[in-house]
Amino acid sequence: MTFTTLATGLRFPEGPVAMPDGSVILVEIEAGRITRVHPDGTKTTVAEPGGGPNGLAIGPDGKLYCCNNGGFQYVETPSGLLVPHGQPADYSGGRIERIDIDTGEVEVLYKDGDFHCTLRGPNDIVFDDAGGFWFTDHGKTRDRERDVTGIFYSHADGRHLAEVIFPSENPNGIGLSPDGKRLYAAETYTCRLMAFDITAPGEVDLTAGLGGPGIPLYRPAGYKFFDSLGVEECGNICVATIGESGISVIAPTGELVDFVATPDPFTTNICWGGPDMRTAYITLSGTGQLVSMEWPRPGLRLAY
Repeated sequence: MTFTTLATGLRFPEGPVAMPDGSVILVEIEAGRITRVHPDGTKTTVAEPGGGPNGLAIGPDGKLYCCNNGGFQYVETPSGLLVPHGQPADYSGGRIERIDIDTGEVEVLYKDGDFHCTLRGPNDIVFDDAGGFWFTDHGKTRDRERDVTGIFYSHADGRHLAEVIFPSENPNGIGLSPDGKRLYAAETYTCRLMAFDITAPGEVDLTAGLGGPGIPLYRPAGYKFFDSLGVEECGNICVATIGESGISVIAPTGELVDFVATPDPFTTNICWGGPDMRTAYITLSGTGQLVSMEWPRPGLRLAY
């Protein structure tokens, strides 16, 4: 595969959003910063929410909606890889933020405790065509314990927040099928791709599957972890895969149909842009890079 390097020196980039002007807005989790990478490779700061900005999506009002995980502590390996490592001493709490792209104003839309919900480490986000959004809470890892978390549904106007799916094993990436009838979530430590049948906006069939909500769709062999994901126009689910280093492309029926290798063990996310949605933007977080490539199939256009 041929990659084009668009930006380097990023501090654990994630959550890429392809913009109409050819730029990509992403988070730098370690820096607590939202950054715009322009087509010529220059970088500008959109906002500085602090904590650990993680997943991003454009909402119906044209603003950015950000899953803020409250921060990680990090280690830097001798080879130069930046690696998140547990809950930091200055952990600032999980929250959902709304960010004005033009002014950089950051508004906390939902925080831990709102609507009787526990937000430990919101991670990834996707809007549906009803104007609501799903997001995962990956939780936090401490010295001898790890949070048990869930998957939430909310509205962009701040009027509703609900934990719809609980428990989920440290969910990370989240996405919707092209017809909006299935919700996908990637679990990091179990390395499972889960599917949930949507029965109404913000509701899923909790009786599907065995031993808990959701249907296990795919799980690879070997020492790997799943991170964030994107969905192709044809319905394939593209899951960033840590360890094997690349993007696992999984059919809606559960078969691995492709694997695109990347040069960073902490490959964390993918999105698509361009007039034909064939330009894939991939975050290589450990080495601090945003790269692009021509993707074999078009990505799914998002709701907003």
